[in-house]
Amino acid sequence: MSRPPMLVLGIETSCDETAAAVVADGLAVRSNVIASQTDLHARFGGVVPEIASRLHVERITAVVEAALEQAGCTLADLDGVAVTNRPGLIGSLLVGVCAAKGIAFGRGLPLVGVHHLEGHVFASFVAAGEVVVPSVALIASGGHTELFYVRDAHDYAIMGRRLDDAAGEAFDKGARALGLGAGGGAALDRLARAGDPHAVSFPRARTDHPLDFSFSGLKTALLRFLENDGGRTPREDVAASYQQAIVDVLIERSLHAAAIAGVRTLLVGGGVAANSRLQEQMRAAASERDLRVEFPPRELCTDNAAMIAAAGHSLLARGVRHDFDLETRAREPLTTRRFPADGA
Repeated sequence: MSRPPMLVLGIETSCDETAAAVVADGLAVRSNVIASQTDLHARFGGVVPEIASRLHVERITAVVEAALEQAGCTLADLDGVAVTNRPGLIGSLLVGVCAAKGIAFGRGLPLVGVHHLEGHVFASFVAAGEVVVPSVALIASGGHTELFYVRDAHDYAIMGRRLDDAAGEAFDKGARALGLGAGGGAALDRLARAGDPHAVSFPRARTDHPLDFSFSGLKTALLRFLENDGGRTPREDVAASYQQAIVDVLIERSLHAAAIAGVRTLLVGGGVAANSRLQEQMRAAASERDLRVEFPPRELCTDNAAMIAAAGHSLLARGVRHDFDLETRAREPLTTRRFPADGA
């Protein structure tokens, strides 16, 4: 007689997405509900923490109920609750953590806090349908651009990190400079598809450590180009060239990291993983080197709760439990170990 699947409810409120999901046995997504606040923050040019946390309070109950309904289950069917508790906006994190504590306490369920970046690693595992290790993970979003050696689930070493602007931040600032609005990384991607990626020669920053990232100089170069160009170069060509400068660096560092670590699999996660140019060229470059590359589906690239439930299931299966004094942290690295780590 087969056992029923282990169902874990995931909750994610680290920034401006109110999300809940139910995942079965770690990798099967039963539901993944996301209430976005993007349009509400757009007029401010970025996320306003006080507004974000207030909207999480208003939406969290309905989002959890929708996730349970879509999964075809109730709170009584759950086997555990996982929640993002670090890093992120403190007010936003508190809403999700309090909701998770209330559900876990009320139903007598085990509770586990999940690091947001570990969630992005597990989004790639969900896409692959298995935990693929050893591997190298590139996590690129509005707040993060890091390369990790993944020796095993929950066993990481840092290979490269951002020194200034994250890749997603560079995309968004570039979109604003081109008049595409706040949070316009996706809009820049769409505009760039009609442009020439070699029309403008933007810089590719070199850093002291060959796997670290720096994009602030690229942003400055774009602003200076636009000021001097006076609108002569088509916007789509500028967008395509700017995007290519970001993509080139992400691919070059990732391939170099894979070679150094001696792995055959690249995992790519975070909002920037949804970029069409990055996906196209990373897949082609990986194929040339006989590397496997895993991109999550678009709905698992941006902040979501399915990845948190997946990571939480793995932790719970290993016996990890957190008490109801679980705290939130605005900043905390996924790991402080640099590669090569012991045993890597």
